[in-house]
Amino acid sequence: MMTSLDASRTTYGIAAFANRFAAGTANLIGYAIAWNDARTTARALHNLTDRELADVGLTRGDIASVASSDFIR
Repeated sequence: MMTSLDASRTTYGIAAFANRFAAGTANLIGYAIAWNDARTTARALHNLTDRELADVGLTRGDIASVASSDFIR
């Protein structure tokens, strides 16, 4: 009788948990960074005058969508 080794799984037990925990933590940090980027972008755009916004092709109504857009980042 031959023995076989399951090499398809690279991590078991605590190592698998640690990998999932690290990935989850990285996702949370990424969300926090994206939220902060959107917040600071919106603040900077709100500080512009209507004329300055028009110069870059924006209106006050565009600020929320532009700030939360991935295009800027």
